[in-house]
Formats: sequence, structure tokens, C-alpha cells
Amino acid sequence: MTKFPILYWPRPTKGDASYPLARKVINNATGVMPAVCADDTDIATILAKNPDASVYYPVFCESTGWWGELLGGDAVVVDKLIISPECQLMVIEREKNAKYVGKNQLLAAEIYPTSGFFKKMNSGIATVADMLATNTGTILALFSGRNQSQFINVLESTGNSYLGCIGRY
Repeated sequence: MTKFPILYWPRPTKGDASYPLARKVINNATGVMPAVCADDTDIATILAKNPDASVYYPVFCESTGWWGELLGGDAVVVDKLIISPECQLMVIEREKNAKYVGKNQLLAAEIYPTSGFFKKMNSGIATVADMLATNTGTILALFSGRNQSQFINVLESTGNSYLGCIGRY
């Protein structure tokens, strides 16, 4: 059963070539043209109002920290659709309804930016998807990897903190 698609689009649609392409890709994937949410709202609110929906959340090249609101919440990434080199859609659902598509996990961590950490964390374990500097000298980072326990072992052995998994694609 296909869940009702909702495209969250926080940017102006007029003149944005990615917007109609995103709607077309969602329609091709689900067989249903998505409803569009352009309000400045959070994912939890959208899913609370539409508990059986799939939210298609655009992540643009310049997007940072988009994943922060998923930490500790009831929503997780279940798939990813590539729209263009500048835009991908993260498919987000309520965790209790989630049926994951792939094996790539999205793993969040708070790290100290030391060479020891980066030497141990090689691309065979996980790759960095996004980073945000904090005013305390740490970095909040999102990694993509296949083995959560191996990722956590590297984090803990280098004095860093695991924050959680926000889904997989």
C-alpha cells in the first residue's frame, strides 16, 4: 500500500526547476501526485496531522542541519530519491509505520574534530553527509554507513558521542 505523499517545499516554487521535477518523481514513484506543504512547519507537526503519510523533504546542496529535528522524534528517513545533482528528496515517515528500503543508515554523532577520529573513521565504516559546528568546539555530524555497531565502536574509542540513527535508505 502506498502512503499518501506530501511534498514539503520550503522555498518559492515560481521559477524553481526542481519543484515540478520533484512532484513528477514522486508521482512516478507512488502513482499519486503529492500534496504540497509550503508552510514553515516541522516534520512532527505534518506527521501528527497525517499519521499515514510519507513526507518528501528536499535536501539541497546548501542544506545543513535538516536532519536535526528527526533526532529523538517519531519520524525517520525510509528512502532517498535523487532529483538532480543539487536536490534529493528524503522520504520520511513515522517510525512505527516505517518500512526501510535500503541498508545505508543515517547515523548522528557529536564529535571532536581530531585527526585521530578521522583516521579511524574511514569510508568503509561511514562517510560524512553533513556537519554543523557548535559553539562548544564540537561538531554535530550526520554519517551514512552500513554497520551501526562498528560506527559506535569507533566513536566511543575516540571519545565521541553517538546521538542516534535517523533512518536508512
